[in-house]
Amino acid sequence: MALLRVGLIGLGMMGRHHARVIRELEGVQLVAVADAFGDPHGTAGDLPLCRSVDELIAEGIDMAVCAVPTGLHEEVGIALAEAGIHTMVEKPIASTIQGGQRLAQAFEDAGLVGAVGHIERFNPALQSLRSRIESDDLGDVYQISTRRQGPFPSRIADVGVVKDLGTHDIDLTAWLAQSPYASVSARTSIRSGRPHEDMVSASCQLSNGLITSHLVNWLSPIKERLTVVTGEKGAFVADTLTADLTFYENGTINTEWEAISNFRGVTEGDVTRLALTKREPLKVEHEAFRDAVLGKRSTVVTMREGLNTLRVAEAMLESAQSGAAVDVRA
Repeated sequence: MALLRVGLIGLGMMGRHHARVIRELEGVQLVAVADAFGDPHGTAGDLPLCRSVDELIAEGIDMAVCAVPTGLHEEVGIALAEAGIHTMVEKPIASTIQGGQRLAQAFEDAGLVGAVGHIERFNPALQSLRSRIESDDLGDVYQISTRRQGPFPSRIADVGVVKDLGTHDIDLTAWLAQSPYASVSARTSIRSGRPHEDMVSASCQLSNGLITSHLVNWLSPIKERLTVVTGEKGAFVADTLTADLTFYENGTINTEWEAISNFRGVTEGDVTRLALTKREPLKVEHEAFRDAVLGKRSTVVTMREGLNTLRVAEAMLESAQSGAAVDVRA
């Protein structure tokens, strides 16, 4: 079988990682890269270095990865769709809902695979967590809570923390719960002097009744990437920085010490750190994209799913501005 010819546009911090993984992936060949501002990380090597999406398309590619700034996703993505090229666009799908709609529609109308790079779904801790939720290891699920905090990333230029980081948590929460968002209430803060928000705290409810909370900022010296899912039988804690998954089981032994027994809402049980096979999420994501292009069963994040995530992100910003909860049900 001939190798799928892949083009990469956008050679910034994320683009270089895409190039490395594509070069390692079976069944595909990176044949050209593109960036209007050159190749700051030496990603191209001996490959053609194009200056535009049109030049990249002219290299005769079958599929593409778009890692340009968010504001250019729609323009670049639609050009690739019109050229008949399967494309994975880095998250978020676009800078506006209207742009995301046009992008998703373009790929659907052309009968092409259009994917969005929500990489956290492919983290081994979250993959295992979803499987365990489906296996009823938690019983009824009550709540999903996420914390995504860390220092300011200088790579970000055109979006705030909600669309850059918050979209990770929106997507993984809806995916873990297998339910879309219904209602969003959020507060944001601007502390860095940039025009975009750099901190958000959100309380939400999903269509299936689950409540969720999300704390996201890039103003903290503590780097956290935590997802906590609480349910009938205990709680799972997924650390996506280390790809560790820990299960805190509700206890079945009565506590005789009255002062402690009254203080705790549930009794403490065993704490188990689960053994996982830890594969690089970006490689798993690229495998899913390749398999989708080949017509195989795939877990790729579709553009419609990416659009739903963007809708929730926009609702968070709207809620923060208005001070009221926003209904996001279709």
